[in-house]
Amino acid sequence: MNISDLLAPEAVLASLKAQNKKQLLQELAARAHGRTGLPEKQIFETLIERERLGTTGVGSGIAIPHGRMAGATTITGVFAKLESPIAYDAVDGQPVDLVFMLLAPENAGADHLKALARVSRLLRDKTVCEKLRAAKSSEALYAILIGEKNGAGTAAA
Repeated sequence: MNISDLLAPEAVLASLKAQNKKQLLQELAARAHGRTGLPEKQIFETLIERERLGTTGVGSGIAIPHGRMAGATTITGVFAKLESPIAYDAVDGQPVDLVFMLLAPENAGADHLKALARVSRLLRDKTVCEKLRAAKSSEALYAILIGEKNGAGTAAA
């Protein structure tokens, strides 16, 4: 499973403004609605419900909010680099500035876990995160996110 299977170029946001976790999840739900056609409120409630089980702030400024929804037909991602880091109740107590949201069909158990593992592996790479934080455009972010397999997004002097 490649990141390009989960994420479309138009689902990458270069400088999302959010004041807090709730506002961030609302913004992500709005973007996911545009990609999936699923009700924005239902997407938001799915993300909030998952946060109640435990934070999706995995540490080092990274969050991977996710959930499974009736009506979803494919695993869909939205990536955002926040304009300013926000408090997120992350496991390390650090604010979050890189967010990769995933929505999966209700019955996508193994595929949902594979997608989460793939995103987690990518965002654990400190070099990738440094490049993401330095990128200025959605296009550059997308190239970095999908580029681990084709050389795109490698460091430029």
